[in-house]
Amino acid sequence: MKYTENIDDLLVLQPDFVGFIFYEKSPRFITTPWAVFSSIFLKGTRKVGVFVDEQVVNILQKTTDLGLDVVQLHGHESPQMCRELRDTGLTVMKAFRVGDDFDFESIREYVSGCDYFLFDASGPNPGGNGLRFNWQMLDNYTFDIPFFLSGGIDVEHIEEIRALRHPMLYGLDLNSKFEVQPGLKKVDRIKQFIEELRAEPQS
Repeated sequence: MKYTENIDDLLVLQPDFVGFIFYEKSPRFITTPWAVFSSIFLKGTRKVGVFVDEQVVNILQKTTDLGLDVVQLHGHESPQMCRELRDTGLTVMKAFRVGDDFDFESIREYVSGCDYFLFDASGPNPGGNGLRFNWQMLDNYTFDIPFFLSGGIDVEHIEEIRALRHPMLYGLDLNSKFEVQPGLKKVDRIKQFIEELRAEPQS
């Protein structure tokens, strides 16, 4: 999210998490964070700061200044860095880009330092590519860290999402397919997605 009025409209839906990009190369980068964070966040909505290969001191400063609840690390951050941030009391979500050759065993060292994982599709940018990966690969995930599914999710995928039975699937990251432009969300479409996902499946 990037624009105050758009954020206010979204918050009416009471989302569990709202993400804010603190990566200057992203078109969703927040240039006026103080204005954006003037919105009224209800207790159940957590503010997520998304960082890419940022220094720990800068992440901690942003979380303190802006009251972030969760840090999402979307670069090449080390397991040690995740643990260091988590030891400060922050909730840490580490994102991984999943391609056809991705091995979930490669993230074992991150288990002790993360509260959540996020699995996104590989693409030219650290995130927000609007691409999907083969969700059947999630069957190979065996750790006990809850994960978010990300990458090209749209309303048309609701039945596929319902069919996913992985016990560690915790949430869905809605982004590119719900935008008018980078950072400006189609709130009505998000509302439609939430309502259809929560509705009783048709027999």
